[in-house]
Amino acid sequence: MKGNGLPRAEVPAAFDAGAASYDRLVGLNPGYHRDLRLSARRLVPPARSGLRILDAGCGTGASTAALLAIAPDARITAIDASAAMLARARAKTWPSTVDFRHTPVEELAGVPGPFDAILAAYLLRNVADPDATLRDLRGSLRPGGHLALHEYSVRDSRRARWVWNAVCGAIVLPLGRVTTGDATLYRYLRRSVLAFDGVGDLCDRMARAGFTDVRTGTMPGWSRGIVHTVLGTAP
Repeated sequence: MKGNGLPRAEVPAAFDAGAASYDRLVGLNPGYHRDLRLSARRLVPPARSGLRILDAGCGTGASTAALLAIAPDARITAIDASAAMLARARAKTWPSTVDFRHTPVEELAGVPGPFDAILAAYLLRNVADPDATLRDLRGSLRPGGHLALHEYSVRDSRRARWVWNAVCGAIVLPLGRVTTGDATLYRYLRRSVLAFDGVGDLCDRMARAGFTDVRTGTMPGWSRGIVHTVLGTAP
């Protein structure tokens, strides 16, 4: 992936460099964990037990925790391409039903499925071939299984772009620079979001990848119109 200031091959290394401060920085966002739980709630059918769930791009485990909060008895396989982010996740306390694997989503074929549900939080804009990734994710679902993309998407809204730029310029970049001494990861975050699909285009990608019943929902608070859940079903 190019056009956002960082080649795709360098993205895992950028997350490795930012791993030590990542939890602290995202914790300053009052809606970060709430929004992940909302996407998890939209993904996981109520009153379902014993689900097999893939957390694709688990980072330091915030999305894994969100899934456990909604489906505490689920068996969760959590994968990420960044070894340092994954080490942060593994260092936390988890039930035996959670399995962390250092696996890029491009190597999903090596992760045993199928899964009842997949959560991909802040993942798709970080891959070189989003269409191929969506097809691979669909192939890892059982028929009738669900995928939830939890993503920033601002291209369809002038207001959302303005808010995103304002938040990055006034808060995200300065905090990233002060905390880590290097704002490379957070400059990438800003540019990758601006370059990424609008919600309409993202829904079209899901449909082209073979998902049905594609639908969306946004978040409350400052991230309304900026962070979205895009849901689809594997036929």
